[in-house]
Order: sequence, then C-alpha cells, then structure tokens
Amino acid sequence: MSTLLIIILVLILVGALPNWGYSRGWGYGPGGIVGVLLIIVIVLALTGRL
Repeated sequence: MSTLLIIILVLILVGALPNWGYSRGWGYGPGGIVGVLLIIVIVLALTGRL
C-alpha cells in the first residue's frame, strides 16, 4: 500500500512541475507542496507508521 502511495505522489510531483506554458505563472508552489507530502510519506513508510 505504501509503495503504491509513493508512486502516485511521485507522478503527481512530476505533473505539478511548471514545464508547460499555462503553468509557468504558478511558480513552484504546487511542486513544493507535493514534494513535502512525498517526503512525509517516505519518512512514515520508512519508520513503519504507514
């Protein structure tokens, strides 16, 4: 279950990066938020609390 959640969060992180014209004005906010969530999930998975 945790592996699936990590894979989904990585895909969301890649999708949130501002690479396309319509999302350049967003800055790094969406990618940063998803990155923080990914780090939290990885830490919880490594400590066995997920």
